Amino acid sequence: MRFFPILTAVVVVAVLYFLVFERDRLLEFAGAPAEETVIPAETDAPEDVTVAEEDDGGTRVAVVAMRSEAQTVDGAVILRGRTEAERKVDVRAETSGQIISEPRRKGSFVEAGEVLCRLDPGTREAALTEAESRRTQAEAALREAEINNTAASRLSEDGFASETRVAGAEAAVEAARAAVQSADAAIASARNELENLEIVAPFGGVLESDTAELGELLQPGSLCATVYQLDPIRLVGFVPEAMVDRVELGALAGARLTSGREIVGRVTFISRSADENTRTFRVDIEVPNSDLSIRDGQTAEIVIQSDGEVAHLLPQSALTLNDEGTLGVRVVADARAAFQPVSVLRDTIDGIWVSGLNETAEVIVVGQEFVTEGVPLTVTYREDQQ
Repeated sequence: MRFFPILTAVVVVAVLYFLVFERDRLLEFAGAPAEETVIPAETDAPEDVTVAEEDDGGTRVAVVAMRSEAQTVDGAVILRGRTEAERKVDVRAETSGQIISEPRRKGSFVEAGEVLCRLDPGTREAALTEAESRRTQAEAALREAEINNTAASRLSEDGFASETRVAGAEAAVEAARAAVQSADAAIASARNELENLEIVAPFGGVLESDTAELGELLQPGSLCATVYQLDPIRLVGFVPEAMVDRVELGALAGARLTSGREIVGRVTFISRSADENTRTFRVDIEVPNSDLSIRDGQTAEIVIQSDGEVAHLLPQSALTLNDEGTLGVRVVADARAAFQPVSVLRDTIDGIWVSGLNETAEVIVVGQEFVTEGVPLTVTYREDQQ
């Protein structure tokens, strides 16, 4: 009874074998033409990129390119920075005392040497008088000791004074001299204390804070005032290490503040050491500020003049990366795709300026992401499309 199911299974396997593995022979035996198998090309290329047949049976990739001529462009270095006071100092007390002068208000302009805070002298003038009196007494004692020493020396030569007396007289002279020097030091200290009672501005500038208030007690190191020198003012920027060699001392520089004001100065300092965190180099630019209208800490967009460079103006979309991650563009070379690395000089609203290409270049601007090195191309030039 099992013979028929087994026979049916064998027939089904045979039919499937001929349908799958011997389909062409089966169709030929039946008199039908064999079907051609067409394998469609897989591509993610955009509509602008098509595949064209080559004469030798190969394929060419259709791309759009532009003919670019190198131009000399201003090689200005552009960076962001800030304004910074030329000098800034916290003026502090060097001695203790109570403030007896009226305070100066912040924003006031002060000249170099102008008194900012005056302290109560207390007993310092009396200490100076006492030190001067001690010096007078020490000078008199020195003269007396010198006279005694001279007399002892002469008596010793005639045999009327012992060597002990002579040595004692010389010791008295030295002690008197030491007393005079001690008195001189006391006088200098007292005078210095009196001079420190007046805390003066080290340079001309603007007070950033009120001076110490009347009646306030200052100790050595206490703050009297903070003075900023804003003329000239300094622009501070940080240049990437790839561009630092293009900046020179004395180079003309300009800046635009956030308020829209434009200012001009010259480079006065280029750091020789890179910042450990950003790997950038500090650059200082000195700018006149006689009216003190430029403030410390304003944000500025800085442009530093440098030698012009030969570059190409390309669409930013033309940039691509090769397999090693190098930035560059795809160009047409002998009707085939080639990769050329480039360096970006400047990004503008009209495009991006790059260097590293030949004087003339045919840069692929559509389809560069779908070709690799050496791929045959069918090129349509952008100017021919217009």
